[in-house]
Amino acid sequence: MSLANQTAVTRRLEITPTPPPLPGGTDAAAPAATATDDDTAIPATADDTAIPATADATAAPEAHTAPDSSGAPEGSANSRTAPGAPAARALPPTAVAAVLHAFGGRTRELPPRTVVFIGSTAPLTALPAAYEGIEVRTAPSPAHALHLAHHELQALRADLALVAGFQEPPGRAVTVQSLRRAAEAVAADDSVLGVLDFDGCTGPADEPVLRPSRHSRRLTDPTAPRLLLWSGRNAAEEQRVRRELAPLLDGLFPEAFPALPATMPCGQAPGPVRAGAVTTAERAPAAVAGARAVHAPRPRPVALLFPGQGSQHTAMAAGLYGREPVFTAAVDAVLELMGPEGPAIRADWLADTPAVAIDDVRRAQPLLFAVDYGLGCMVLSWGIRPAALLGHSAGELVAAVLAGVVPLSTAVAMMRERVVAARRIPPGGMLAVAAGADALRPYLRADVVVAAVNATSQTMLAGSAAPLAETAAALRADGHTVVTVPATSPFHSPAMAPASAAVERAYTGMPFRAPGLPLYSGYTGHLLGPDDAVSPRFWARQITDPVLFLPALDQLLAADDMLLLEAGPRQTLTVFARRHRAVRLGASAAVPLLPARPVGPEADRHAVLTAAGRLWQEGHRLKGEALARLWTCAADEPPVTPATRSGSSPVGVAG
Repeated sequence: MSLANQTAVTRRLEITPTPPPLPGGTDAAAPAATATDDDTAIPATADDTAIPATADATAAPEAHTAPDSSGAPEGSANSRTAPGAPAARALPPTAVAAVLHAFGGRTRELPPRTVVFIGSTAPLTALPAAYEGIEVRTAPSPAHALHLAHHELQALRADLALVAGFQEPPGRAVTVQSLRRAAEAVAADDSVLGVLDFDGCTGPADEPVLRPSRHSRRLTDPTAPRLLLWSGRNAAEEQRVRRELAPLLDGLFPEAFPALPATMPCGQAPGPVRAGAVTTAERAPAAVAGARAVHAPRPRPVALLFPGQGSQHTAMAAGLYGREPVFTAAVDAVLELMGPEGPAIRADWLADTPAVAIDDVRRAQPLLFAVDYGLGCMVLSWGIRPAALLGHSAGELVAAVLAGVVPLSTAVAMMRERVVAARRIPPGGMLAVAAGADALRPYLRADVVVAAVNATSQTMLAGSAAPLAETAAALRADGHTVVTVPATSPFHSPAMAPASAAVERAYTGMPFRAPGLPLYSGYTGHLLGPDDAVSPRFWARQITDPVLFLPALDQLLAADDMLLLEAGPRQTLTVFARRHRAVRLGASAAVPLLPARPVGPEADRHAVLTAAGRLWQEGHRLKGEALARLWTCAADEPPVTPATRSGSSPVGVAG
């Protein structure tokens, strides 16, 4: 069972109604929400942004049942009572409010393409077609509602489905299930209860089977490096913990080394004096003895940086794929959303000799998006909540997903439109020049322009192939250091104007929101405002406009002292950030997640472990269980192309 092509049940909550129980009259009090999974429940709040406890039945739209051209079950439930059966009380409009209230009560925090599915054997009384901007669909039974939700997730018409089944006779509790595409649920670090298997269903009235979500197996390799972290409330206590670790590690059976807790001592909050080591079982005693302790009473907030085209290389971050479940699931989710091209993109990423060169826009942009997004999800799964996000070029689209501007499926669709439009543009390229933008003005010719301002003395130029080659020759002749950026398209230049126009048309109507996290834009040099965030024109002109990375970084580091964490390959943005005055003076710091150049899978894992250790020593509290996946998990089986099984098509495949 592929994790990437199944619908995940991520939460179960129960609505326990107050008398009279639901289904009931329209004057019934709204039910209170209780969660059967406390770790994943979102508590309802009483502020003015929460869903009200009751809904105004007189203000609700007329009952609506949208036709389903796919053939999935759906229809009015107003006359479903069997002949001779006692008349059932109608389900009131407050049922929709109750479902949303059970899930936390804040519609603005749900994905834009959230749909509420009500499966009820009771009549439905004037259920609204939408509530607080959330679409409402109905089905003649709870099982029908699950099938309909599964179908909508498959077809990429929904990103989150809240399914409530109201049965007859009326009971005291109603279960609300939260369904997402499984890879996206794991990548978001949701608590996945299992995957719904529809293969055994002969019709929409059959209940699907909930199967365990097995996506990895445990490793006990003592030769693999792992992270050991420990702390104390003061220097003396840290030394005591270190002394207690020494005999434990000396006498430990090697195969038990991966099973040691990630952070010690266990059972108490970490102290401000921190130390850590990336080590194997054999070297652990010496590594612990030689580790340097630091005092970190106040951790600097974390800002995630996402690089764009030019940072890619073959097999970038491949050492994490199949070994770190969240990263793997996130990459799989992106590639599944790429449709039929997804398996080919994955194959070229992992191949020594790809069929399509990794620098081709058809590979560079999708893979950079997938790797950046996977790394960002992995860091979030450790318990890190970024204070700010900043992406470079295509990386800004990844930042937009994590900031809540667009759901993942929409961002992947936007990426696909960019790739299709870029391929229609004649070949061009980009140059990195060790000089300031003003010094390069005399060298600009034809459509060659400043494409990015990355640092005080690091500028990128872009343009069509012939004039760009002439510019490069002139710069080198005058003694400038010039490096050709791995790119086959002249991004961030006027040559891309036709592509920008095509992309803007495609973006119109897509669901955009204001950022939920501070997102610094490389196209404005400032915080992304709500007007730009929801503008198709803003996102489309990124193809032609210059990237103002340095001005955006200036604004970001002026807000606070930051720990900048680069979630992408090659350490390109880390190098730029380390040239910034705030980082050179030590007020802020820049840390990469991956090696500076292609080395191998072990180097990928070692770099990630080192970055996690740096976050710990900075004073951040990390989830030990999530960290341990880096050295205790491996793919359950080699990654394969998800196949469509008889009777069902895979969830998440665009078609």
